[in-house]
Amino acid sequence: MSVLLENVLTALREGRPVLVADSEDRENEVDAILSAQLATPRWVGWMVRRTSGYLCAPMPGELADRLDLPLMVPRTQDTLRTAYTVSVDAAQGVTTGISASDRATTLRALAEPDAAPTDLIRPGHILPLRAVDGGVAQRPGHTEAAVDLCRTAGLAPVGVIGELVRDDGEVMRLDEARELARTEGLLLLTIDQLARELAGEGTDRADATAEVRNAAAPGPAEGTRDAASAPGPADVVTSVPAADVRVEHTGSARLPTRHGLFTIHGYRDRRTGADHVALVAERPASEGSTSSEQATAPALVRIHSECLTGEAFGSNRCECGPQLEEALRRVAESGGAIVYLRGHEGRGIGLLEKIAAYDLQDHGFDTLTANIERGWEADLREYGAAAAILQELGLWHVDLLTNNPRKADALLESGIEVVRTTRLLVGRTPENDQYLRTKAVMMGHLIPVDEPLEAPTEIDIPTTTTDPTSASTTTGRTPQS
Repeated sequence: MSVLLENVLTALREGRPVLVADSEDRENEVDAILSAQLATPRWVGWMVRRTSGYLCAPMPGELADRLDLPLMVPRTQDTLRTAYTVSVDAAQGVTTGISASDRATTLRALAEPDAAPTDLIRPGHILPLRAVDGGVAQRPGHTEAAVDLCRTAGLAPVGVIGELVRDDGEVMRLDEARELARTEGLLLLTIDQLARELAGEGTDRADATAEVRNAAAPGPAEGTRDAASAPGPADVVTSVPAADVRVEHTGSARLPTRHGLFTIHGYRDRRTGADHVALVAERPASEGSTSSEQATAPALVRIHSECLTGEAFGSNRCECGPQLEEALRRVAESGGAIVYLRGHEGRGIGLLEKIAAYDLQDHGFDTLTANIERGWEADLREYGAAAAILQELGLWHVDLLTNNPRKADALLESGIEVVRTTRLLVGRTPENDQYLRTKAVMMGHLIPVDEPLEAPTEIDIPTTTTDPTSASTTTGRTPQS
């Protein structure tokens, strides 16, 4: 599954809309698609404003039959054979049926697993659509795309669709929809991409990543939303089942440190069970800058992977300890956040496996091949939790402190705008020089390894020389075996 489709499915599970374009030789239109199961007044209201207001609810034909929703006309004259049924409102919990809250109630009623015909009244203000069996492989329409996407996301197979229009009321085309996606932090894919994914053909990862970068953009800066702007993910968390939220905010407290005062926030990762934290420092008032300029300026952010040996024990085998210290100093000074990710020890293999990999490195393996020799991938880390934490904090525009381009890519794919990346070049020593060279040459980290080593640290630790041809105590192997 491509990065793009993974993120589209995540957005749907979080109750947010995605944009889906059909082919130029068909309708040549772009629809906003939302899960009916997770419909909220805010996002339904957004869809009304961004579309003609003509909202439809695609569903499988068997569900329409169970809800006693016959076709609007027995013989359609629509050239695209869109299968409109009679319109409906929810039988309970609505007033006139036209408001965003009423329509959200009706949409959720349609997606209830035990919904019955008596739960609806006819006519109403939502137009159900019958999807053909076989989905987009059979009929490449928005109706089938909505059902396929909701079903693939593990949600009730009932969507909400509305055709995007410009401010002048004319139909919005693909280039204009891409700009809308960029400015409002949404994702866009085509029905052709979806059909190829579901057929198992997949999408080239580079193309998918480029599509995400083109489509995804930051949401509004904290404190700048108004009633007409699209809500960020924090606005819909309370409407999404807890199981679909990546991180849960568990609490916060003051944290005075030698670097300055932070607020520490605790998060539980619902996917992995790990406990993460974010240390947030207020941005100092800047002379000559307006409050709005400060609010929209990128926040200095460090995403830091847990490393017990480097941070607690001062290991010189890596630069993790000095990087964390320098990040704390810079963020305390200029404001921003450090997201500290647990479960990333040894690039995700765990503390004990990292010790075993260290033994292999003592016998000639580099940091990458040592992990592989132990049966792991070179880097198991993923940064979805970090992106979710930044979104929860309202940090949509960031200056990322990192040497690792994968971190920037992961944030971009999640809708966080990385305005710039700032390298964090500290902690290089004779002990970790080869480790850093491997990261630069084989893993793409932005480390200038040909520059002279920095001055020795205050504590001079003797170097133990190990014969790289001797066998590892962990595996009995050498790099040549």
